[in-house]
Amino acid sequence: MSMKRTNVYADPEDLAIIKEAAKRRGISEAEIIRQGIHLAAMANRVWDEPLFSRTFEGSGRTPTKADVRDAVADAVGREDGTAA
Repeated sequence: MSMKRTNVYADPEDLAIIKEAAKRRGISEAEIIRQGIHLAAMANRVWDEPLFSRTFEGSGRTPTKADVRDAVADAVGREDGTAA
């Protein structure tokens, strides 16, 4: 992968933690910083498609424990051929 160089200002305490973590993990400080940049980029990404693209019909009420238990039992029964 092609990399691009950039300069950033960082808090000295953060840099000390990164230095210690790099030594402990046996990787470079730069690798830890790259991982942090990637996590920040992904956390702030705007996705082109919604996370949930399908909609489901329902009663409009929150299901009870019994509703969930019955739905799971029905699905399991359909899977193993024992559904009524």
